[in-house]
Amino acid sequence: MTRHIWISAVLISLALATGGYFIGNIQVNGKKYDRYVTVKGLSEREVAADLAVWPINIILTGNDLQELRQRIERQNKTVNAFFTQQGFGPEEITRGPVNINDAQANLYGSGPGTPPYRYLAKSEFTVRTSDVPKLQKALTASLELLSGGIVMGSKNEWQPIEYIFTGLNELKPEMIEEATKNAREVAEKFARDSNSEVGQIRVARQGLFSISNRDVNTPQVKKVRVVTTIDFQLED
Repeated sequence: MTRHIWISAVLISLALATGGYFIGNIQVNGKKYDRYVTVKGLSEREVAADLAVWPINIILTGNDLQELRQRIERQNKTVNAFFTQQGFGPEEITRGPVNINDAQANLYGSGPGTPPYRYLAKSEFTVRTSDVPKLQKALTASLELLSGGIVMGSKNEWQPIEYIFTGLNELKPEMIEEATKNAREVAEKFARDSNSEVGQIRVARQGLFSISNRDVNTPQVKKVRVVTTIDFQLED
């Protein structure tokens, strides 16, 4: 009986020792896993816009509706011919609707401030092209239309021409790699200061890509930017 008690006591002691080892090991590993640093990595690129959209309004005024319609047709043909001469194809030019406002239809339009014309017509064109330099050249040359009596302006005064960059997907892999490399360099600097070494990536969070104008004066040049947030393990 005494022998059985002694054997049971030995087995229980071994079980407690083994359990204590695994519990202690889990705690050590847990503390080791908790040693990490969170850093941010940045990647930026300056790229040229590869798409330009120019929404145009042609404005005319008059008192005779039939005469105004004829003038609209003549000016639309002139504007279309101008862009054709500048090298734009039919697929790059879209003719929009013609909107005519009747000042006499406005109940508050009578009085000393009443305009000398009855009708105000706006004819719309949209030029959309991937040849950005060609559009910029046409913008300069469009002053010729003004000398011909055609009042032409951008439909969007706050952004006369919209410049767009469509090649983001081609840049993404390279920029993510660069941002990750930049984040590791920051982590390594932190590790050196704390007498540690940078280990594997614990968690990586990719930020959103942003595309903005380089500045207000050169909207045709875009700045592409991404920031990644990465947790690196720290090792002794």
